[in-house]
Amino acid sequence: QVQLVESGGGLAQPGGSLRLSCVASGFTFSSYGIGWARQAPGKGLEWVSAIYSDGSDTGYADSVKGRFTISRDNSKNTVYLQMNSLKPEDSALYYCATGGLKYWGQGTQVTVSS
Repeated sequence: QVQLVESGGGLAQPGGSLRLSCVASGFTFSSYGIGWARQAPGKGLEWVSAIYSDGSDTGYADSVKGRFTISRDNSKNTVYLQMNSLKPEDSALYYCATGGLKYWGQGTQVTVSS
């Protein structure tokens, strides 16, 4: 079965960095785009970034453009989200998803606070 497992979240200071990982299994990873979304307490789900199946194209929400970088290693069935210059408003539960948003991971919590 399709599984997505996120990790790498935690507590960071404003201006700091974190790298999230999403490890996939149960499908042909190199054939599918992967996206990241986030949800802050009391707010709706916000799309953050996505990457094409072979990594040839990426996209970012305006709120993270220039600070976050998505990448993937198809040999490791893993997608990464490098988050730099973190802001308190980046605090949220971060999810990876695939299959036209049919499959989601359980999420990893990111908290940005001094």
